[in-house]
Amino acid sequence: MLTIRLLRERPGFVAERLAIRNMDAGPVIERILDMDTRRRAAQTEADALTAEQKKMASSVGALLKKGKKTEAEEIKNNATEYKKKVKTLIHEQELLEKELNDLLVTLPNIPYRLVAKGEGAQDNVLVREGGNVPELSSNALPHWELAKKFDLIDFDLGVKLTGAGFPVYKGKGARLQMGLIQFFLDQNTRAGYKEIMPPIMVNEDSGYGTGQLPDKGQQMYHVGLDNYYLIPTAEVPLTNMYRNTILEAGELPIKLTAYTPCFRREAGSYGKDVRGLNRLHQFDKVEIVQLTHPDNSYPALDQMVKHVERLVQLLKLPYRILRLCGGDLSFTSAMTYDFEVYSAAQQRWLEVSSVSNFETFQSNRLKARYRGEDGKVHLVHTLNGSSLALPRIVAALLENNQMPKGIVMPEALHEYLHFSRI
Repeated sequence: MLTIRLLRERPGFVAERLAIRNMDAGPVIERILDMDTRRRAAQTEADALTAEQKKMASSVGALLKKGKKTEAEEIKNNATEYKKKVKTLIHEQELLEKELNDLLVTLPNIPYRLVAKGEGAQDNVLVREGGNVPELSSNALPHWELAKKFDLIDFDLGVKLTGAGFPVYKGKGARLQMGLIQFFLDQNTRAGYKEIMPPIMVNEDSGYGTGQLPDKGQQMYHVGLDNYYLIPTAEVPLTNMYRNTILEAGELPIKLTAYTPCFRREAGSYGKDVRGLNRLHQFDKVEIVQLTHPDNSYPALDQMVKHVERLVQLLKLPYRILRLCGGDLSFTSAMTYDFEVYSAAQQRWLEVSSVSNFETFQSNRLKARYRGEDGKVHLVHTLNGSSLALPRIVAALLENNQMPKGIVMPEALHEYLHFSRI
């Protein structure tokens, strides 16, 4: 959430930067500032009346001692009226506060200066690419056919047990899942990330804190009886660990990693792009999260991008890194790099990771702060990245490494899988 102070001090800057997202934020900003002015005026008047009321209360005793009962009663009556006015002003202030907050949460994050204006994915900026696209035989199979041929993943059984988008991993398919998870966690912990095992359900405050609520509420699975939400990513519980927390500057950066199942409704998704593992309702993902000093968040973002790039390189997958344009940026992000790997059998790029800097957008909601050398409390910057999401990694590994006599696994995974070939 954007801070009201920023909107007050630099409304033109905010409107100009949000235009990078193709958003005309001017009218909303004007409404917010008008409400803020009225809210502050109500508070100022209430404070003045309260101070006057206290003066009156102290004078009543002195008048009674002097026997001036009539004057004392008159002042008491005036004080009662002041009290009623203060109550009305406080109520008005609370209503304005709520309406102001409801408007504030409709504004997305401000794009960082390197984010280009654009309408959508077609306008994203290619940063770099690596790896070699394999040349497959003419009878190469997509991963869903390979999964069936080698009895690795049963999509039909998942439909029977739950529904579409909930696959069942079997035999070496299950082993591949678990091996990848442990491989990613080991790489992350070696890079200084502390491993966490968080809950996979969170409360409403946690969903609000990282920006999933109210913006993405329709994409989350809601456990209505208890008002919990199944997490769409480990980012939610990991970042919320520091909700309503004041850290010391020396504790930063905080680096966390976690494996969790993730749940997304993916409402409106259909067609060939959702076939097999391309888009699921339940999937496994290893996440990395950082809380940093504001001065260090963009160097930290670069560091996270290089870390994810190394993981893809170790898996010997052809990849490209894209910097998202304003029109493709998520609601909460200030800047995002997407990683895509090439799926040779499908002949298309598949997104496998997003690495983002949210600056203070999440921490303002979370009230995640640190005490600076100046003794004052400031908002931290939050960052997160997929490191990595498994479904499309598995799809690319199966498709790109298929040979006449089976599927060859990359050497980096051999010790985790206890096999080198399917």
